[in-house]
Amino acid sequence: MVERAIRPIALTRKNALFAGSDGGAEHWAVIASLIESCKLLGVEPHGYLADVISRIVDGHAQSRLDDLLPWSYPLMPQLQVVA
Repeated sequence: MVERAIRPIALTRKNALFAGSDGGAEHWAVIASLIESCKLLGVEPHGYLADVISRIVDGHAQSRLDDLLPWSYPLMPQLQVVA
């Protein structure tokens, strides 16, 4: 059970060895931290990253970057199945 839980961490660490440069490794670490933070907070990582990148491209103010962090990201309410 524990081995299965830490497997993604070990794979990420192995993949980070091939970042190509110190700058690439730092960028990898930032993205990996954002993704894991999303998972811990119940935010869907792919949707979060796509939305945040589009907001930055659309001109989100640099003074308000804290609004784009996973813990500030508005959670969508879960849809209930109506039977």
